[in-house]
Amino acid sequence: MKLLFPALICALTTVQADDNWPQWRGPLMTGESPTATPPVEWSETKNIRWKTAIPGKGHSTPAVWGNRVFVTAAEPFGEKVTPFYSGAPGEHDNDPISQKHRFLVLCLDRRTGKILWEKTLLETLPHAAGHTTGSLASASPSTDGERVYAFFGTHGLYSLTLEGEIVWKKGFGEMQSKHGHGEGSTPALHGDTLAVNWDHEAGSFVVALDKKTGEEKWRVARDEATSWASPIVYEHRGVPQLIVSGTKRIRGYDLRTGEVLWECGGLSQNVVASPVAADGIVVAGSSYEKKAMLAIRLEGAKGDLTEGDHVIWHRTSRTPYVPSPLLVDNAIYFLSHYQGVLTRLEFHTGDEPTGPFRLGNLRDIYASPVAADGRLYITDRTGVTLVLSTAREPAFLAANQLADRLSASPALAGKDIFLRGEKFLYCLAESAK
Repeated sequence: MKLLFPALICALTTVQADDNWPQWRGPLMTGESPTATPPVEWSETKNIRWKTAIPGKGHSTPAVWGNRVFVTAAEPFGEKVTPFYSGAPGEHDNDPISQKHRFLVLCLDRRTGKILWEKTLLETLPHAAGHTTGSLASASPSTDGERVYAFFGTHGLYSLTLEGEIVWKKGFGEMQSKHGHGEGSTPALHGDTLAVNWDHEAGSFVVALDKKTGEEKWRVARDEATSWASPIVYEHRGVPQLIVSGTKRIRGYDLRTGEVLWECGGLSQNVVASPVAADGIVVAGSSYEKKAMLAIRLEGAKGDLTEGDHVIWHRTSRTPYVPSPLLVDNAIYFLSHYQGVLTRLEFHTGDEPTGPFRLGNLRDIYASPVAADGRLYITDRTGVTLVLSTAREPAFLAANQLADRLSASPALAGKDIFLRGEKFLYCLAESAK
């Protein structure tokens, strides 16, 4: 195993029309921005365009469109209440279900970081606590430049104008997550459709909504337990497929009708990472009680593919768990579980000509890696972002430390990189004052 990186040492631009990051995993749903040119180096005193305090907490990735940046958050307020369960004094002082929360969407000026508006969508006592490292605002917002879509799972899906007025809202009931670990899947936005994956312990389904009205187009039951994987949409031969990873099967649905086009077993329980797709191939992975990753050829795919030759490669080592894989330049990059070991595979064959690569002191990586302009960006929960080249053997370029905990995946747009911490939203750009 190569040691890629030694121990870590601790003017406004014009925004172009295509310099957007409209949803989690970016414009291609692969983690790559094909147009962005973000900085390589930054710190608390270098290349910070702005740094804005964000109320509450959220692990959601910002959505960027034009001169606006959208984020979601959940903010506790008021008196704490006694939890319905017992425990030692002080044991649940930071438990979110012991205090009411505001569920928020915020819009910031991309140029200055000023909060243009803040909209409270709901004030309520959360029905479940979630994982100790998680948040009540882990699903990322999406935008098409006309509306903003914010999803809080049990607490609803909302459509807002760019000025913060609610257009419609939709509820799906209470989600009962496995182990009480909380909610985190982000809806997929494609054309006039929003698709929601609702995998939990009490009746799972996937549902497609008309983004303009919130009306259901179709709903299909899923024989699945809890997963946290966000769906993606990939067009194959003119047919948009909604692709959803799950414990029993990864499935491809016709986005127009909800018909199951194909399905394939092989993943583990507790699926978190989202799949990626390109060139008629889908790759999905998981890593809980077992490690599994597989590539599926979509040409001619129909029915159950588990034992067929449509699975063109698979692997059982160093597979992803929390961070989703990144696809760029015909290579797929992913982290082992959520630790600092990077694997690079040839996307079409699964071959591993170089690596794996140990990322020094990076640890507890919840953010999914992103890429732009020939560079990889990998962020851990201590506030460090490692920048590497996308070469056949990735080269170390920089290690950048910020004074915040970072669990949200970065957003890349134009010359900017947006990093959302537990306290601040950062906009980083070359030669920023």
